[in-house]
Amino acid sequence: MTDNGGAAAVTASAWRLSFFFGAVFAVVGVVMPYWPVFLQARGLTPTQIGLVLSAVLWVRVVANPLIAQAVDRRGERRRPLLVLSAATLLGYLGFLVADGFWPLLLASLLAGVAFAAIIPLGETVVLRGVYRLGLDYGRLRLWGSVTFIAASVLGGPMLARFGPWSVLWAILALVLVVLLACALLPDERPARAARGSGPVLGLMRQPVFLLFLCTGGLIHASHAVLLGFGTLHWRSIGFSDGIIGALWAEGVIAEILLFVVSGRAVRRIGVANLLVLGAGGAVVRWTAMGLSDALWLAFVMQALHGLTFGAAHLGAMHFIARAAPDAWSATAQSLHGAVGGGIAVGLTMAAAGALYQRFDNGAYLVMAGVAALAVLAALMLARRWDGGPLVK
Repeated sequence: MTDNGGAAAVTASAWRLSFFFGAVFAVVGVVMPYWPVFLQARGLTPTQIGLVLSAVLWVRVVANPLIAQAVDRRGERRRPLLVLSAATLLGYLGFLVADGFWPLLLASLLAGVAFAAIIPLGETVVLRGVYRLGLDYGRLRLWGSVTFIAASVLGGPMLARFGPWSVLWAILALVLVVLLACALLPDERPARAARGSGPVLGLMRQPVFLLFLCTGGLIHASHAVLLGFGTLHWRSIGFSDGIIGALWAEGVIAEILLFVVSGRAVRRIGVANLLVLGAGGAVVRWTAMGLSDALWLAFVMQALHGLTFGAAHLGAMHFIARAAPDAWSATAQSLHGAVGGGIAVGLTMAAAGALYQRFDNGAYLVMAGVAALAVLAALMLARRWDGGPLVK
């Protein structure tokens, strides 16, 4: 009876953690493709939309590690997640009354920064559950990929039928689901970070952690041309919108397939080697896409998203879980997101436009060079990290 009860409790925990990922990435699946359409409907010009999106990106690069450090010093997780979810909801509710560039920018900053802080903080709760209960991280995380696809696919017909305001109403409904998902998370309370120490500075003094940030940042940065100009380029060479949609969907399906077998992948390949594999896959992917526009090759290379994102993400999450002290885990997650998804992509995206304008798909060859640097950093990381915590 006890064994059955324990197994049932583990299963219930797994579903709660999976529900968190599903809720959060459903929001991302609406915001990423359709939020600019709503901002345009509110009267913002393309230049102003770019400024709003850029401002959110750069403010959260600074704000999120500070939020995470404050959370680590409190030594709890669920209550801050509920506060951040409520702040996200308040920010999006602000769009019901905000009018004009500056009010819309302020609402965007509140909603965007608060929501971006939820993901790395939630990852720390999930990873503690993974190692405490013996769960498979990939099989939890794949539900985020599933709901991302579902939300992005369903968002198109929703937008066509109900118009741009439906984007906001869908996000508000989904943020309420995120609030519920956070309330259902286990109340993890790792040891508090000591008042006299700063988790940000403590981690940044660790050479191995800096190598990790460099590796992840370079892998993320190498995706800049694809993220910014992949669709535009495919349309320019005659790929239909249906084919382009299939190419993007294939990439997410590839990462889902890797997540399904992630437990075996981590055991057999190793954490650091997953980062090497992700960076190496990026070298192959961007080199091939820089040399040929063949449709068949595009489909083959999109399957490598399972390595360039999936393997790299698995390696990064397990590195943080094993290398970062428990009391600094939220800060470590946030720094990884700020450097990889923020600074590295932001800086590279600025150059990607000029590269694409001048070299067309040849810009991918520059991204292959960035990925090659990531391979070197990952190999150095694998050599220097002993697989254990950085601070004993």
